[in-house]
Amino acid sequence: MKIMKVAEDSLKRSRDEFVAQWGALGTQWGINRTMAQIHALLMTSPEPMCTDDVMAELEASRGNAHTNLKELVNWGLIRMIVVKGERRDFYEAEKDVWKMFTIITRERKRREIEPALEILNRCAEETKGIKGVEAEAFHNQVKQLGEFVGFASKMSDKISSMKHGLALQLATKILG
Repeated sequence: MKIMKVAEDSLKRSRDEFVAQWGALGTQWGINRTMAQIHALLMTSPEPMCTDDVMAELEASRGNAHTNLKELVNWGLIRMIVVKGERRDFYEAEKDVWKMFTIITRERKRREIEPALEILNRCAEETKGIKGVEAEAFHNQVKQLGEFVGFASKMSDKISSMKHGLALQLATKILG
């Protein structure tokens, strides 16, 4: 009995630490802490969780939990499921790490990379042909940035469209 309690406590501490760290990482990736913590909680939960479970585990308000669950569903990182005999909505996370990577890559591209690339390309086009040291330097810089971001975006698309094993083989060749 005592060994089981120690194991449960250890698991709870480890899970809490992971959820907290994933939340901190999320803020560095441009998403809010609660959204990342909910994702971590559901990703590591063996069973689907309802909003009340998420609220209790993270000590979050209903509005905060509901808003972030809805956003995670919109991203495609979690899905709402029906639990027989329950009237509440339950959620489970995508557990396949490669699928999570491709979903996050796609969403970050749509929300961040594409708008940045659009601005860089527009700035390069609008300053093409303007004479002067400052104008030419600006034009060349945004053009180079646009070309690089475009290249990186195409590479990301190519890698995320690959099957997991093929992508790992390619990465091994590149890094090897």
